[in-house]
Amino acid sequence: MRAVPGQQVPPEVDGATVPATLPGCVHTDLLAAGLIPDPYLDDNETALAWIGRTDWVYETTFDRPPGDHARLDLVCAGLDTVATITLNGVEVGRTENMHRGHRFGVGSLFRAEGNHLVVRFDSAYRYAEAQRDRLGDRPNAYPEPFQFIRKMACNFGWDWGPTLVTAGIWQEIALHGWSVARLAVVRPLVTVDGDTGRVEVHVDVERAVDRPLTVRAQVAGQRAEVTVPPGQRSTVVALTVHRPELWWPRGYGAPHRHELTVTLHDADGGPLDEWHRRIGFRSVRLDTTPDEHGAPFTLYVNEVPVFVRGVNWIPDDVFPTRVTRPRLAHRFDQAEAANVNLLRVWGGGRYESTDFYDLADERGLLVQQDFLFACAAYPEEEPFATEVAAEATEQVIRLAPHPSLVLWTGNNENIWGWHDWDWQAPLAGRSWGRGYYLDLLPRIVAALDPTRPYWPGSPWSGSEEIHPNDPAYGTTHIWDVWNTDDYVKYREYLPRFVAEFGYQGPPAYATLRRALSDEPLAHDSPGMAHHQKAADGDRKLRRGLDAHLPEPRDFDDWHWLTQLNQARAIALGVEHFRSHRGRCMGTIVWQLNDCWPVTSWAAIDGDGRRKPLWYALRRSYADRLLTVQPRDGGLALVAVNDDGLPWRASATVTRLTLAGEPKAKSILELEVPAYETVTLALAAELARPDDARDELLVAETDDPAERAWWFFAEDRDVRWPTAAFDATVQPTEGGQQVRVTARTILRDVTLFPDRLDPSAEVDTALVTLLPGEAATFTVRSAAPLDPTALTTRPVLRCVNDLPVRAPA
Repeated sequence: MRAVPGQQVPPEVDGATVPATLPGCVHTDLLAAGLIPDPYLDDNETALAWIGRTDWVYETTFDRPPGDHARLDLVCAGLDTVATITLNGVEVGRTENMHRGHRFGVGSLFRAEGNHLVVRFDSAYRYAEAQRDRLGDRPNAYPEPFQFIRKMACNFGWDWGPTLVTAGIWQEIALHGWSVARLAVVRPLVTVDGDTGRVEVHVDVERAVDRPLTVRAQVAGQRAEVTVPPGQRSTVVALTVHRPELWWPRGYGAPHRHELTVTLHDADGGPLDEWHRRIGFRSVRLDTTPDEHGAPFTLYVNEVPVFVRGVNWIPDDVFPTRVTRPRLAHRFDQAEAANVNLLRVWGGGRYESTDFYDLADERGLLVQQDFLFACAAYPEEEPFATEVAAEATEQVIRLAPHPSLVLWTGNNENIWGWHDWDWQAPLAGRSWGRGYYLDLLPRIVAALDPTRPYWPGSPWSGSEEIHPNDPAYGTTHIWDVWNTDDYVKYREYLPRFVAEFGYQGPPAYATLRRALSDEPLAHDSPGMAHHQKAADGDRKLRRGLDAHLPEPRDFDDWHWLTQLNQARAIALGVEHFRSHRGRCMGTIVWQLNDCWPVTSWAAIDGDGRRKPLWYALRRSYADRLLTVQPRDGGLALVAVNDDGLPWRASATVTRLTLAGEPKAKSILELEVPAYETVTLALAAELARPDDARDELLVAETDDPAERAWWFFAEDRDVRWPTAAFDATVQPTEGGQQVRVTARTILRDVTLFPDRLDPSAEVDTALVTLLPGEAATFTVRSAAPLDPTALTTRPVLRCVNDLPVRAPA
């Protein structure tokens, strides 16, 4: 790989030939060669902006592969993005879409030896800016031309991501030799009706000669075959399976899968080609039938309504080839451990990998896949209309076999943007994407994959006659909470389905120390400021702290409290929405993951570390949730049961002082059917404190995981005692156990062992203890940690280890 000569590039790059790793990209190859610094550290991102404005060439020389093939094709699974391909000096083709593959017949160009393949990538910026100038500018959320090129939009920067505009051969490139015919497309459509499963395998063949062919298919012990006569290029093989083992989402049953094999044979029965996938028998539909509250958005799998406990997924790395299957599996482990059942693949990234979908299938994780349009008005003129149609066709076919995929979504926030973000005047009648979302994409999905629902946008109300972000209809995004309002405002919403809502917090301390050279670290030090991409992000974090928590004395306090406030905000929102299960049937938190070290809305930071938000999400998304909620001027205990078995328990609700002295107590019997919610009003003697600054409410069952708290005043105003506790540290296999025994109330005890060892992590966090209670934290680390450091500030924290300020 090398830069095209004659451009303004650093001297060490000018004229340098760099070994290219495929799949890969320019950035990763330059980094491996030691020619650029790590773009994720400090402000290196800015110094590397020239890469996206440079033209690059990949080239290789090879001999003709052995074998007597009638056809030789060059198969490019993914080129990023504006590419010209030449073989032995002859132009083979040009591409301008990162999100689709290409196949070129090149057999006539081959020599026996020394074939020279060149792939030139022109600057994505130059292409996008030229299209913008030709078609007329259109509004978007950021001052970058990302909607004028079919490329991963977040390469151009986002409010959580760096501006690192990539180029390169980002998916496999190969030669394919074949004769007679090949399987060009295999598209299985799987349906379930009662006890009967059906697979319709739609097959397209490409022919080198025109003679009869046979297509055979088998699944779950059933076999079928059809003959494809000369001149015919497509067929359907149908298989029926009686009482198949069904694929279920996690929490509802086992995700059974079945091997589907499709083979292509010559007239004499000789094998020509084969295709294998593991499919799942399941049905999926959306219920959006209007009711007295508006219109619901309820996902049914196998005719069972599923409450979605979701997270939004962004690309896990700016450079996709670094996202390996083991890395994805670890991220899925983290999602599952947080009781997540759905991942929404956001529309500013990519159509996720086969590994991503295979892991989701295997684990029973539901997936919602956006088509790739986000936060912008997109042109519908050529070449974009043709490219979008080809891209969508390819991706719908590619993902059709995966049972985890349950919903296609047309775009992220673009219909909302057209309504509310002052787009209409500057557009002046120009196209903005409506034709994609309401015409082209639904037609493609209906034609190629009618087994899955399509929803035009996120958010979307179900009709152009209703505001796209009306909470009473369809899906909604809630962003006033982060941008302008306190997070208690979540309780003012009674939405049908919340597809996005989030609150920021910084990454783990070890992540910051790896990524930033700031000395000392401060919330506004240069590196921290550069790795905060949200508009007025620091000010919004401070607004949240001022509303709820004590005054931070230093960076350590700021870091702890902003992470805590993020966890509190999302827990409040999730528990409020889940407490209205039935009217609201899903929440998708923004966001699970990060693509680099950054202050963001993620629960897992850019180095893969769990933030306090992750621990809060694990509790708030638990199958069985006990939560105290305001209702009708008082308080209620709400028991949410997303388990397949009834929940029967006695709940003790106590109003007590911070010193642990009971003021009132009641025992409530819980009888919660599977997948339902029960709300029990609390008596006035429980719901009304004598002194709001000195009292709290706790509700608990025999299961310590089923414990709910209600504080009558904000932490900044509570008359907290100075934190007092005893802590012991004992070795355990793979780490240490820290046992904390409270001598006073301890609010949200949390350990940050990564401050001592970047590899260290703890099993639980945000544990509130009454006087006399104890909790054990298990810390895993590469080596034993110093017991004193492990049990003192800034590693061991709670809210009341900060001074209390005067009441607001």
